[in-house]
Amino acid sequence: MNDTVNNAILGDTLDGLETRDPEQREGELLARLPALVARAQSASGWARILDGVDARDIHTRKALAALPVTRKSDLKSLQHHEHPFGGLNATPLGQLRRVFMSPGPIFDPEGNGMDWWRFARPMYAAGVRPGSLVQNCFSYHFTPAAYMVEGGAARIGCPVIPAGIGQTEQQVQAMATLRPDTYIGTPSFLKLIIEKAHDMGADISGMKQALVSAEALPESLRRWFTDHGVPHVLQTYASADVGNMAYETATAGMIHPGMVVDEDVLLEIVRPGSGEPVAPGEVGEVVVTVFNPDYPLIRFATGDLSAVLADGGPSPCGRTNVRIRGWMGRADQTTKVRAMFVHPAQVNEIARRHPEILKARLVVSGRVANDVMTLHCEVDDPASAYAPPIIETIRDLTKLRGEVQFTVRGSLPNDGKVIDDVRDYS
Repeated sequence: MNDTVNNAILGDTLDGLETRDPEQREGELLARLPALVARAQSASGWARILDGVDARDIHTRKALAALPVTRKSDLKSLQHHEHPFGGLNATPLGQLRRVFMSPGPIFDPEGNGMDWWRFARPMYAAGVRPGSLVQNCFSYHFTPAAYMVEGGAARIGCPVIPAGIGQTEQQVQAMATLRPDTYIGTPSFLKLIIEKAHDMGADISGMKQALVSAEALPESLRRWFTDHGVPHVLQTYASADVGNMAYETATAGMIHPGMVVDEDVLLEIVRPGSGEPVAPGEVGEVVVTVFNPDYPLIRFATGDLSAVLADGGPSPCGRTNVRIRGWMGRADQTTKVRAMFVHPAQVNEIARRHPEILKARLVVSGRVANDVMTLHCEVDDPASAYAPPIIETIRDLTKLRGEVQFTVRGSLPNDGKVIDDVRDYS
C-alpha cells in the first residue's frame, strides 16, 4: 500500500520510521502531499470536491488547511449518488480485494497492498511479535476490523485464530487448547471470555496481552483485566473507513500517556463545525489525511473529539510522532431547539462575523419547549463588549432568539464543545 511496509522490523518498534526526527517526518509527509492530492483528483468524487485545486500547491500545512473538509457523515449521501464509494476510490472497484458494509449502509473498500489498514504498528506496540499466536475476536461479517488484524499479522509474521465474535465457550476452548498469547477485539468481549473461562474452570493463562478497540476502555476495566490475569492491555484508535489512526504504547508494562499517530496519517485537530485548526492542546475534531493510493482521504473529518498532548514531546517508548489524547467524544453536537436544528457550523459563523469573539459556546438550557439559548463568548474586555449585533446575527443564522453572555479569554472549558445541551429532559 505504501513505501513503509517493506522496512525491516527493528527491536521495540516496527521500523525506523517510528523514531524519525519529527521535523524529518513532517517534511517527508508534506513532500508526499502533492502526489496524494493528484491521485485523489483522478477519482470522480475527489475531482468534484477538489475542483480548482492545483495539487502542486498543496505542500504545506497552511495549504492543506485551506482545502475543504469531507465528513464521515457525508459518506452515505456521497455513496447514494455514486455507488459504491461516492467516487472517492482512486483504484477501480474490480481491482480491489474486498468491499465491506457498515450500518447505514456505508461501503468501505480494501485494496491489495500489504497491511492495507496499517494495523501492524498497534499490534507490534501491544507486544505481538513474529511467531506470536493471535486470537482475532473482531467480526469477519461485513465489517473490516477482523481483516485489519489479518493484515497486521501477515506483516509481522504470526498466525491468527479466526475466532470472530460470539460462541464464548468455543472461544475459551480455543484459548485453553491453543494457548494464544494475544487477544485482539473489543474490551467487553474479552471480559465475557474471561468470565466464561472462570465459570468453566478453564486455564487461559497463556494469554499475556490484548489489543482492544471499537469501544471505550475505562481505567477501571483495564485494572480488572490486570486483576484477572491479562496484565498488558493497550488500545488502538481506528475506523472502518480510515483504518488505524493512532495507538497506545508501553515500556516494561508502563502505559505511556496518549496515543501515537500512525506514520501514514497527517492529523489535524479542528474546531467542530469548521475546518479551522485549533491551538495545540485544545480539544477539537479529528481530521486526517491518509496516504492510501487506493482510497485517498483528504481532510477527512472523523466526527471524533481529541486533542494533541500538551507536552508535545516524544513518547517515552521512543516513538517520536505526535500523540493525541485518544477518543474524547463525538464532534457532531447538532441539537434541536424549538423545532429548529442548530449546528456547530452556525455557531462558528456567528463568531466569524464578529471578530471580537475569541471563542464561542452555545448553551441550551431550561426545559424542552421552554428552552433558553445563550451564546457564551470569550472576549478581551467583557465590560465593553456589545451584545445587540451578536443577538441579531444569532437570529439571522438560526432563526431563533438567543441571548449573549461575555466572559474573559480562556474561561470556557477545553472540551471541544461548541454546542452544550444542558436542558432538563425529565
